[in-house]
Formats: sequence, structure tokens, C-alpha cells
Amino acid sequence: MGIIGAGPAGLLLSHLLHLQGIESVVLEARDAKYVQHRVRAGVLEHGTVELLREVGLGKRLDELALRHEGIELRFDRRGHRIDFLELTGRTVTVYGQQEVVKDLIAARISAGGDVRFEIDAVTLDRLDGDTPRMRFRQADTERVLDCDFIVGCDGFHGISRPTIPADVLRIYERLYPFAWLGVLAEAPPSSDELIYAHSNRGFALHSMRSPTVTRQYLQVTPDEDIKAWPDDRIWSELALRFADDTGFVLTKGAIFEKGVTPMRSFVVEPMQYGRLYLAGDAAHIVPPTGAKGLNLAVADVRLLSRGLAAFYADGRTDLLAEYSATALRRVWRVTHFSWWMTSMLHRFDAGAEFDERLQHAQLDYVVSSRAMATSLAENYTGLPFDASWCYR
Repeated sequence: MGIIGAGPAGLLLSHLLHLQGIESVVLEARDAKYVQHRVRAGVLEHGTVELLREVGLGKRLDELALRHEGIELRFDRRGHRIDFLELTGRTVTVYGQQEVVKDLIAARISAGGDVRFEIDAVTLDRLDGDTPRMRFRQADTERVLDCDFIVGCDGFHGISRPTIPADVLRIYERLYPFAWLGVLAEAPPSSDELIYAHSNRGFALHSMRSPTVTRQYLQVTPDEDIKAWPDDRIWSELALRFADDTGFVLTKGAIFEKGVTPMRSFVVEPMQYGRLYLAGDAAHIVPPTGAKGLNLAVADVRLLSRGLAAFYADGRTDLLAEYSATALRRVWRVTHFSWWMTSMLHRFDAGAEFDERLQHAQLDYVVSSRAMATSLAENYTGLPFDASWCYR
């Protein structure tokens, strides 16, 4: 197996295949230090956590992670808690993507896995044959690797998806008229759970990475200049957007990272071509409002690993043939949920009073209807991997 990308999707797939006795080679453009320290997602679904434990990756997670039983929706200066555990019997876990990657790299190294960093000039060919080929440069040496299958886990800007002929792929995309200004701060969380705040100044999210580090987000314009946001302005704006009638106080601290993230929804169909399969951000992007990107990648590779295991064990090809259609049922459900959360919580046009009224009506319905609250909780904590409409 050839796997492109040593993010969570590629590394987890390699680990799952190893447990099935299937060898793989993982190629990654960046160095190991970069991969293990880039800060991305931080909220893991119930099923993602259970899977990591099942495959022997739960030790550090159970020691360091924060278990959350709900979230707060805050609007009109009032907070409304959505109790995941009571509504669904499930929870979510705060554990940074970089920590998941550290665990996966350690597991692959311990097992003697072949993970190669600082690889460049990767090209793919013979994808419609029985032995697809990866060409790449490693330490100034040109190399060729013939594979049974290749899986592109190399993200939105990777080479895997563009390798598929343009007349084969269909692209579905929506760009949003805002972005997130995200910061990491050395400050204890101001709340036990995440706070999603809708205000007339724009959206804000209070999250965390540990008992001493918080992750804050502010809705800004897509072309926002990060230099226009000194630390004092960020803390002042966060306080205004999180303000409520209970006297909520936001814990401040030294900001050690900040950046602006554009927002988009993006899906390609199909997620396979010949013996090339796409997983994670190589095939789909969702706005981070629903905390779904990493979890959706995990669902992709779990499904794909089962198809590959069936092929090597019994010569079955049906599960691999159905991979794209099966995975996309979950992808579109998650894409809808992420779009829905984003549309409900963000401010669009300043003068769009009609839209604002609709948002308030939706928020009121979510927090006053058990059925709507359950729907949010069910999607946020993650649909079961064995859901009959998604997996066979």
C-alpha cells in the first residue's frame, strides 16, 4: 500500500492496515517535527475516541484529554446548554490533532512502520492498472514504488486529487463570506465546555486544548489583516461577543499563536479512481464550526481499511468498489451539519435583518425543542460507524 500524507488520516490508515498484516509506505512532504506540532482540530467524536482505544492508541488520550458532556449556545446575552450525554448517551473529547499524530507516529515507529518524511516531487501513474506507481525524491535520490493500491491523504492542496482526470471528478463547493481569526493563549478555560456565541458583532467560539491553554476564535472578513489585531484588541472583542447577563469573565493570558482561516465547504465525487482512493481533506473540506474535519477523515480510513482487509484476506472487491458511494453518504450528512451550524451562528450581511431574525428563530427552536437539541447532539457527538444508512 502506498499512502500519501502523514496526517491523522494517512497515519491511522497505515496503523489499521498493520493490525491486519498489510504493509504500507507513508510519504510526507514535511518533516516529522512540523507534522507533530501543527495545531489543527481539537474535538474528537465519541466514535473516534472509541476507535483509537480499540486499536491501542488510548493511553495518552485517556491521561491528557478533556471529556465534555455538552456545549453552550450563547445568544441574546443568555447561555443555553445542550446536554449531549443526557440526550444521546455520548460525549466528545478535547484532544488536539497534534497529540493524535504524536500517538500515531510513535505507534508506527514502535511497529517498524515505513513512514518517510521530507519527500518531494511525488507523481502518480498507472492508476487504472493492477500496480499503480508512485515516483518521488527522497534525500536527492529518485525512487519508484509499485503498489497494490494508493491512498491520497495529502489534504486539500495535495497532489492526489489533481492526478485524477478532470473529466472524472465533479466538484461541489461553497465559499463563505467570512473567516476565523484563531488564537492559542496560555490561559485556563473560562468555561468547563465549549461556548458558541452568536452576537450582533459576529460569531465567537471559546474552546480549549488543555487545563492551561485556551483556543479562541473570532469571525472576521476573509481578507482580514492579522496585523490589525494586536492582543488587546482580540481580548476586548472576545469579551464583547461573549458578554452575557450573568457577568461572564473571560480568562486572559499570553497569546502565543494567531492566524486567519478561510471558511469553505468542498466535496469531490467520486472519492476513487482506478486503484487510487481519496480520504480526509483530499476529498472534502467542511467549515470548522461543527468540529468535523478530523473525525470525517477517521471515518473515511476506517471504512477504507475494512475494504482493503477484505481484499487481502478473501479477494473481495465489492467493499472497495463501493467505498466512494458509501463514504459520501456520511460526507454529505456531515457537510450539511457543518453548513447548518455555520449558517445559524455567523453574521452574514450587517443589514440583513431578515436573516438575523431567521437565525434567532432557529436558535430559539434548538434550545427549546428536545427533538432539535437531540439532532444537534447526535450529529455533534458523531453518527455511529455502524449506521445502516452509511456502513454495511
